[in-house]
Amino acid sequence: MINVPQRNVIRKRVHERIRAKMTGSAERPRLNVYRSLNHIYTQIIDDATGTTIASASTVSKKGEGKKVGGNVAAAKEVGKLIAERAKEKGVKKVVFDRGGYLYHGRIKALADAAREAGLEF
Repeated sequence: MINVPQRNVIRKRVHERIRAKMTGSAERPRLNVYRSLNHIYTQIIDDATGTTIASASTVSKKGEGKKVGGNVAAAKEVGKLIAERAKEKGVKKVVFDRGGYLYHGRIKALADAAREAGLEF
């Protein structure tokens, strides 16, 4: 029997490779994305101090009445929400950390919505 690595193991390996090359600073914090089957989560992180500046997800209470779940429409809502929260904290430019996921589907929708809402990356 062939030992085939699981998809999440490969994603984590790719994410470690990405993280070795990128860090978030106070001027350009890192916009991190985590995608599960049912939800999508984002955080804006300052790696210099190790603090989370802002976060948004489909689980958030403020998102009630809007699109929820693990679909493209919900990812767009989360992208808009994280951009609004970042602007409130004075963050305009970020480094996009796709978390080892392909830049396609929900990840692309979230990034495009965040750009439209005013984040630069």
